Amino acid sequence: MELAYTAGPVDGALLDVTVGGALRSAAQRWGDAEALVSRHQDIRLSWLALSEAADAVAKGLLALGIERGDRIGIWAPTCAEWTILQFASARVGAILVNVNPAYRPNELVFALNHAGVRVLVTARRFKTSDYHAMIAESRGDLPQVERVIALGTEKTVGTDDLLWSDLVALARDVADEQLAEREAVLDTHDPINIQFTSGTTGNPKGATLTHHNVVNNGAAIASVLGYSTADRVCIPVPLYHCFGMGIGNLGCVTTGATMVYPGESFEAVATLRTIVEEGITSIYGVPTMFIAMLECPEFTGLDTSTLRTGVMAGAPCPVEVMKRVVNEMHAAEVTIAYGMTETSPVSTVTRRTDGLDTRCSTVGTALPNVEIKIVDADTGDTVAVGDKGELCSRGYLVMRGYWNDPAATAAAIDADGWMHTGDLAVMADDGYCNIVGRAKDMLIRGGENIYPREVEEVLFEHPAVAGVQVFGVPDAKMGEEVAAWVSLREGQAVTDDELRAFCRDRLAHFKVPRYWKFVDEFPMTVTGKVQKFKMRDIAVDELGLHDAANIVTA
Repeated sequence: MELAYTAGPVDGALLDVTVGGALRSAAQRWGDAEALVSRHQDIRLSWLALSEAADAVAKGLLALGIERGDRIGIWAPTCAEWTILQFASARVGAILVNVNPAYRPNELVFALNHAGVRVLVTARRFKTSDYHAMIAESRGDLPQVERVIALGTEKTVGTDDLLWSDLVALARDVADEQLAEREAVLDTHDPINIQFTSGTTGNPKGATLTHHNVVNNGAAIASVLGYSTADRVCIPVPLYHCFGMGIGNLGCVTTGATMVYPGESFEAVATLRTIVEEGITSIYGVPTMFIAMLECPEFTGLDTSTLRTGVMAGAPCPVEVMKRVVNEMHAAEVTIAYGMTETSPVSTVTRRTDGLDTRCSTVGTALPNVEIKIVDADTGDTVAVGDKGELCSRGYLVMRGYWNDPAATAAAIDADGWMHTGDLAVMADDGYCNIVGRAKDMLIRGGENIYPREVEEVLFEHPAVAGVQVFGVPDAKMGEEVAAWVSLREGQAVTDDELRAFCRDRLAHFKVPRYWKFVDEFPMTVTGKVQKFKMRDIAVDELGLHDAANIVTA
């Protein structure tokens, strides 16, 4: 019996450089070449200018008394300052705490207090969220926050608060030698970033990543994509997540490719125009972003032929969407990546040289210097090739642990260093993997296991369907029933009976959704991940399934 285990090639020595050091090296190598474009801010920075900006902010942080290992929070949408702070905090050895732009006051308080944040850098607002008002409301519950530094020209409430320009101005009181001394004592295995994972229950956990984690993962993905100084990478995914700040920013810093931000958050039109007007060669996004661009009325009139490659990740990718990205967006070498925040984030990826069928139907195989295996979730034994089980990964990419949560860390990372993802997968004999769902997403109808991904892939084949999410709802008789939320392509119409008949021709009867809902959009996190637990709660209310939901099971 062949076991479901594979290891990526040992592809040379791993980089032994800090995040700040990686930028310093980029400035030395590529100097005046364009490093960062923030279109919505009309900012363009060379590698040298970006490094100098990071130095100024780093010295400002030293002037505030920031020590190695102190935590600095950033609560803002995508902007140049976000990236400058990413490198500046790394240069002084501080741990950057990414605060979800969608957080509400209670979530903010938990995150800042749990991480012990001393300084918070914040935008004025984002969409309908008034950050300054929420900070003022929460100030009494944040005893460890000593300073709030506001982006823009308006300070938050508080006598010691500063503007970003004030922080930069503090640099004049700190000598270059003082910053150099701090950088000299840093270790690449120091924690450098805390990212809070979103969950359906309980408080989020703070995945703690090191310089070594994120620099090497970013470099690995850049290598897979074949980046050079000729590449221009569109990053519409949020910086607060590893997709943006990790394989986005750091993939560029290690190769000289240009980082291009189309807006403070994803908008299909702005991203498409950025691709055309900036000569973008690589595009990042979650499947919902690609779907939005493909369905955008402006798409058919735009020339996106400069695209060469990119990464689609963050959620299962429908096969038909991948084919359209290759054939209609002209991203012939686009890849599918799989991972999680706790693995910095990517552990498997398809290769540019893989056939279209492989790139459309798998999440690839292990990155260089990474091990992957599929295990029985109950016994922990490695399953056979072709059998379903939980995907586990091991290597340089595995986080240090969850911040101040040894129990959660021990539950996620076993004694042999394997990160247990909670995702169900199948490995083929060539080491390529398919994600078939999350263990908790699997639904059981009358004793039959149903994986939502399988049903979703069938529905994506229908010409009227633009997006679909399948999940389970409680049922007194069957335990669970299958529900499907569907969004339609512009100008298309279809009934639930027609979709039901479409599924019956392609799926076993017990997999065909019983409940249908047509929607314009799905509940999502700010990173574009669909929140099926919210959809389930809405469905329970709308369908009157509270009695079934309250049935106690063993």
